[in-house]
Amino acid sequence: MATQGVLEETHPIASFYESQGKYRGIFAWILSTDHKRIGLLYFFLILFFFSVAVFFGFLMRLKLITPGFPLMKPQMYNAIFTLHGIIQIFLVVIPAIPAIFGNFFLPIQIGARDMAFPRLNLFSWWLYAGGAVLVFLSLFTGEGPVDTGWTFYAPYSLRTTVNVPLAVFGIFVLGMSSVLTGINLVTTTHQLRAPGMSWFRLPLFVWGIYATAWVQILATPVIGITLALIMVERFFGVGVFDPAKGGDPLLYQHLFWIYSHPAVYIMILPAMGVISEIIPVFARKNIFGYKAIAFSSLAIASVGSLVWGHHMFVSGQSDLASIIFSLLTFLVAVPSAIKVFNWVATLYKGSIELKPPLLFALSFIFLFSVGGLTGLIQGALAVNIHLHDTYWIVGHFHYIIFGGMGFGFLAAVHYWFPKMFGRMYDLKRSVRAWILLFIGFNVLYFPMLILGWEGMPRRYYDYPPQFHTLHLISTIGSWILIAGLIWIFINLFQALRKGERAESNPWGGATLEWQISSPPPKENFEKMPNVERGPYEFR
Repeated sequence: MATQGVLEETHPIASFYESQGKYRGIFAWILSTDHKRIGLLYFFLILFFFSVAVFFGFLMRLKLITPGFPLMKPQMYNAIFTLHGIIQIFLVVIPAIPAIFGNFFLPIQIGARDMAFPRLNLFSWWLYAGGAVLVFLSLFTGEGPVDTGWTFYAPYSLRTTVNVPLAVFGIFVLGMSSVLTGINLVTTTHQLRAPGMSWFRLPLFVWGIYATAWVQILATPVIGITLALIMVERFFGVGVFDPAKGGDPLLYQHLFWIYSHPAVYIMILPAMGVISEIIPVFARKNIFGYKAIAFSSLAIASVGSLVWGHHMFVSGQSDLASIIFSLLTFLVAVPSAIKVFNWVATLYKGSIELKPPLLFALSFIFLFSVGGLTGLIQGALAVNIHLHDTYWIVGHFHYIIFGGMGFGFLAAVHYWFPKMFGRMYDLKRSVRAWILLFIGFNVLYFPMLILGWEGMPRRYYDYPPQFHTLHLISTIGSWILIAGLIWIFINLFQALRKGERAESNPWGGATLEWQISSPPPKENFEKMPNVERGPYEFR
């Protein structure tokens, strides 16, 4: 016992390294059914993939620093552009918060000892890792890396000679992982709540993950079928999407976006749940409009599944369809606006502590609002004709995804890091890194909105000289942003190695994860909790 005590004092996550059954070392991790270990397995893999995708983004911006810069040929630019999108969307943004923090904290927040299906949970991680391997293998097989863009639009994806089938199959496997994770999260929420944990005592993070899980279950099979049809066409020549064989490329767009626009809410809803956790804790107030925030998560998930056609305003669909999809695009903004209003109302007259998690949460509100408002602008039919497929779309998309999900993810990391690893990071360094990241983000992406308004097409590897100044500013912004990211993760890594021991409840939270030790014990609770009050009722 003395040796164990020394280990726990010197190693930041010693309790996780205790052997489980007959397994030791790395096998005690990759064969573990403990939801916390599985969450950490996702965490480290996703951070690696994120680093690779950021590097590809850096190369793209460097290529665009000046017109005609001979850093790479057009084919290589298209491949890097495609890989940046595939990795960020399918390997990072979609799984990040549900797979990491949903796995780690949802069972604890509802008073459960594990997920409903622990072995299925581990299988989901193996599918995720296997799908990622297949995607990366596609880089080194065939006649070159995939160059279709992350959307794999037909008919080009059917005719290009690069190894599209392997990349598509990898994403198909990743989709299976997403569906199984969603089933596990929904079942756990329904079946394993502690005594007294009624639906309206659930933390709002659980509501966000719950709504997301339903989208994963219902929408992901559509993209699976669509990608399977690409493989069928490539191998057997069946004309589903290829117009030369009687197929319809517009059908591919419909099927792709029936999944991929709800997927935007798979990306953003969990981040909204994180923000709903952080704001009441650092405002020391009960959340304003708990039920409105909870139901707005379900509303976003449901209405957001009906707006896919706004990606196709210039693709040739009927005018009536475009009008309906435009209206639905404006309607889906309402539940998002409800959340923003309630977050701000919670902060009003609160005893606010400007700690790093709250700074990232406030950044989320601002950046997501910019992304939402620019989305409404391009949702108007007349304006969309001008803005469609310009850099405006790139700027809007990154304000939503990186400004929203990315800053929400970093808010979650800084909020739950002490609980996950039992160590506290340097708060002052985190604030400085946040300043750098926030400045770099806006310097990088805001010029893209102006470029798009001026007519600069997206996805081009070169551009006319009149766009040079804004591209230069954007590229400089990418350097500032990357510097901020590096500073953030160096600070967290140093905390992991030699940070001060974290208290069980360093932020003064009221939800169940803050009532147990840091890091959590193997079974989460010594005895099952009996919930008698709401998640944000601070004593």
